Amino acid sequence: MEEKCLKLIFTLSRSAKVTWGLGHEALKTIYTGGILPLMLYGAPVWKNVLNRSCYKANINRIQRHINLRTARAYRTVSNESLCVINGITPIHIKIDEIGRVHEITQGIGTQYDSDMELENWTHPATHINTTEGKEESLHPSQAYTDGSKSDLGVGAGVVIFLDNNIIKTMQYRLNERCSNNHAEQMVILKALEYIQNMESDKKIVLVQRYSKITLQLLQNKEKHTKLIEQIRTKVQEMEQHEWRVEFRWIKVHAGHRGNEMADEQAKEAARNKNIEECYIKITKSVVMSEQ
Repeated sequence: MEEKCLKLIFTLSRSAKVTWGLGHEALKTIYTGGILPLMLYGAPVWKNVLNRSCYKANINRIQRHINLRTARAYRTVSNESLCVINGITPIHIKIDEIGRVHEITQGIGTQYDSDMELENWTHPATHINTTEGKEESLHPSQAYTDGSKSDLGVGAGVVIFLDNNIIKTMQYRLNERCSNNHAEQMVILKALEYIQNMESDKKIVLVQRYSKITLQLLQNKEKHTKLIEQIRTKVQEMEQHEWRVEFRWIKVHAGHRGNEMADEQAKEAARNKNIEECYIKITKSVVMSEQ
């Protein structure tokens, strides 16, 4: 690794002189896209060797070479100062960060919201029916779902109608580090699970949402997060039992009774600390921000 990086840096130095050649931004881009990945290759495996000063000095020396050329600074400038000038994270800190993220996202019992295992993906031909329209519908079973995230917490609510009569309202609370998308997806799954167990001769259900994000994720064949895949699987399972499931987007806060009720249910769930958390998975962006 050291030999490859130094060879690339010395080759670049021919085109990165003090008064001419590759500029600061170009060299920084090359470092970020070409040199840094080489330096970090397999870092979670060997990061502990940096506890020995000789190995730490070697890795810092590689970064210092590119830092000097990017900043066009004197050799007497320290590597820490060069990192500040170039806006680059010191390499030993970056390696430690990569190692911590790997432990969180790949460790046993992790809270990281990883993708569903390949063998559990739904068939690519599985289609989710989504429409846009008004609240009025002839569907006998309707579910209005919503999620809420604030400083008070993360909650989700659902209101289920049967023949235009409210038959069930449900509240769920998620871990405070979960996203609003988690709440919206999780509550859709809960609503479908409840409806599937209802006794109804008319097996047609309409799930009404004001957020397009979840509906777009359900139709995106490249997205395979666990909640999205669980919703797809549940829809497929219901259809095998002669249910017809449709999703509809409606405008937010447009006077829709069910939508307003679901919104209030979600906000109450977020405030109510007595409700047990039903979902604790967090996104990679949250993992990275906590490092």
